This record gives sequence, C-alpha cells and structure tokens, in this order.
Amino acid sequence: MTAPLLSLSGVTRSFGALRAVDDVTLDVPAGARHALIGPNGAGKSTLFKLVTGEMPVTAGRIRLAGQDVTRLSEPQRARRGISQTLQHSSLFLSQTVEQNVLLAAQRRHGSRHSPVPRRQAAARERTRALLADVGLADRATVPVAALSHGERRQVEVALALACEPTLLLLDEPAAGMSPAESARLVDLLRALPESVTVVVVEHDLDVVFALARSVTVLHLGRVLLTGTPDEVRGDTAVQEAYLGTGREALFLDGAGPARREVG
Repeated sequence: MTAPLLSLSGVTRSFGALRAVDDVTLDVPAGARHALIGPNGAGKSTLFKLVTGEMPVTAGRIRLAGQDVTRLSEPQRARRGISQTLQHSSLFLSQTVEQNVLLAAQRRHGSRHSPVPRRQAAARERTRALLADVGLADRATVPVAALSHGERRQVEVALALACEPTLLLLDEPAAGMSPAESARLVDLLRALPESVTVVVVEHDLDVVFALARSVTVLHLGRVLLTGTPDEVRGDTAVQEAYLGTGREALFLDGAGPARREVG
C-alpha cells in the first residue's frame, strides 16, 4: 500500500461555537488524484487553508510525507512542496503568459535578482517546459488579459507547478469553464507525473468523476465518506446530504445534465 503523502489526524477549525472543520482524519496517498466535494459550507475551502498554513488549526495534526507541518507557516509549507491555485485569479493581466510563469520559475530557482546566467537559463527552460505541459506554448507572448477564462486557469496551474510541488491543491479549478475547457483541464491534470499528488475541491461533478480516483465527501465540516467514485455515487447518505432525496440520478454515470454543479 502506498504511504500517505498528506495525512490529517483529527483536524479541527473552530470559529467560536462553530466548527467549520470538525475532527477530519484523512490519508491521501502519494500520486493520488483525490477530490473533496460537498455542499456549500461543508468546510472544503477552510480545510485547504488549514493544509496550506493560511489558517491555523484549532486541534489536530497535519503531516506531509511523514513530517509534522502543523505549526509551520504557509511559506515554510510551500518550500516543503505544497502548492495551490485559488478560486480567484491572481495573475498579472498586463504581462504575457511567459512573463507570469517566468516570475514563478525565477522564485523557485533563485534567479530573479541573480547575476548567474546558469540560474536565469534554468528558469527560462523551466518556463518553456511548463507552458508546453499546460498546452500554452503557442500563447507564450500573449498578454494574460487577452486569454480566455480557461486559458487563464491553465496559466495558474503552470504557476503552481513552477514551484515543483509534491502536493498540488486546486480550489474549484473548473469554475466558469465551458465543457470543452473543463475537458482540457482534466486531460492536463491526468497527464501530470505521479510525483505530483493532486487534491481538488470542485463542484462540477463531471470533472470530479473524470479525474479523481478517490473522493472524500464533507458535510457540516465532517467526513461523510471517503471512497472510489462508484462508492460515492452509490452511497445513500451522500445522495441525501449532497443533493437531497429524489435527485439521486445526478450521481449515476450517463444520467442527468451534461454538467452537474452542486453546492
């Protein structure tokens, strides 16, 4: 059995009397393609913030590759291999695609203010490779402002990958995408090397079930179920908590509308 890259033990985050994340225990194996789903208010984005260090835990432990990172800062966790994309874009719109990604690659290779040509060359080489990986090699000189929404999401993935993560967290990466753009995103994430473990929060169930090999359902801050996509689709408690009774068909393969967005 593959050892967990990310391990959460009793992770809790309280805001006064409210427990936004309540005693979450979860292991995500190295190389996994894992999804977190659940209704709005289930605690998904809060849990991401606890993993990245953006927000401290109230209780519990977070381990990355066996090392306790619970009390480490967000930058310290990033240096240990945690990278993320956000719900809302943080790109430099007036700069080109290549310039945006190069800035991230330079930070990783320490070459932004370095006079060492070798480091500068490494950052540029890494940038070209990343743009090819995310399907934007032919858009390198285009200003980000001129890109489609889906292409901007691809740039954000390239920025996250420039940090050379072992754990990539994606918060609603398909939000606002057309079906064609979502399909390209799934293909991109599937093609990532197994050295990158992917955890995605996503409301588009077509994206979830096309990408994820394992799924955790959160409800009211707690883990309702972790299992395969088929196990999640077939679970009565998940159907009732996520969709409400009488709408179970949306969880079945080939049923329901072309895009199923819930929560």
